[in-house]
Amino acid sequence: MTEEHPHRGAAAGGGGAPDEDLMRALYRDHAGPLFGFVLHLVAGDRQRAEDVVQETLVRAWRNIHRLDPSAGSLRPWLVTVARRIVIDGHRSRLARPDEVDPAPLELLPAEDELDRALRLMTISEALGDLSEAHRQVIVETYLMGRTANEAAAELGIPAGTVRSRVFYALRSLRLALEERGVTS
Repeated sequence: MTEEHPHRGAAAGGGGAPDEDLMRALYRDHAGPLFGFVLHLVAGDRQRAEDVVQETLVRAWRNIHRLDPSAGSLRPWLVTVARRIVIDGHRSRLARPDEVDPAPLELLPAEDELDRALRLMTISEALGDLSEAHRQVIVETYLMGRTANEAAAELGIPAGTVRSRVFYALRSLRLALEERGVTS
């Protein structure tokens, strides 16, 4: 999957592999000033600036065979690439609509939803503590809403076994939830 680029080693000067040395040299020599330039372009969005700098340096590494590091600084080329990445990102955000309309999210009672999500995560973790047989009967009866007879037909076991497993599964589930600080 990696291509051989004879010029990559020329800019490197450390003891690691030429590609690693080159990437370190690019980062050491250009990441700081490039970050400052890009930060201004993205109106202070540090995360976005970091992403743009990273993408710029990766593109430089991929195209180093076309660049001549001895001809002068790579920085003008890096600045041009970074500027284009910012412009392309801006254009793509303008070209596609927001994926989610934020208006309905503002109407949700966030605290209730957060509590509900945390409860579901805790229950999911507790279900993971159960044996496979116990988890199956809980899923079939409580989550899928099947009767003991329907769950038995689905699982291929007697209905009495389903009822017995549900009893013990609920007891194990209660213990697993209590261990997680959930009380009834």
